[in-house]
Amino acid sequence: MDHVDWEFGQPNPLAPAELSKFAFLIGRWRCEARVKLPTGEWQAFQAEWRGRYILDGYAIEDEYRMTGASGELIVLGMNYRVYEPARRAWNLKWLHVLSGTWIDLGPEELGGVTFDGPSVSYIFKEPMAGHQFTRATYTSVSDTHFTWRGEKSDDRKTWSEFMVVEAHRSNE
Repeated sequence: MDHVDWEFGQPNPLAPAELSKFAFLIGRWRCEARVKLPTGEWQAFQAEWRGRYILDGYAIEDEYRMTGASGELIVLGMNYRVYEPARRAWNLKWLHVLSGTWIDLGPEELGGVTFDGPSVSYIFKEPMAGHQFTRATYTSVSDTHFTWRGEKSDDRKTWSEFMVVEAHRSNE
């Protein structure tokens, strides 16, 4: 097994084929994150995203960390992604380690996880921000780049963008 296989793992050939829909996250990513302030201005942050196959290639984990100008951690957590063939549904979880909370991403009662070509979208209940729901959408997916867009809502009818992350593959 070479270094890349050891560091990022490999999909298990017996894993559900659907797992490949999140394979674009595998590897290291340097990110520019922008968060919309209450004033309407955007504040920029540096971030890193790192994805790999885990549990003998049956699941994907991806770590996200965002830091402030002086290097302080603002966001630090891990996503776990696995497909459940019996229900034909995704199980996505976010562990926000700074608060010690788990969040279900894309639960079926909120519409599950949807795919439109290479784009992925899901809604989750927001336990920490000042709004009820977040819709996360991955777009512009390629081998070297993807965009994560966060939109907020209190009624799941009206959405407004509050965060954008531009991720670029890193060779480090």
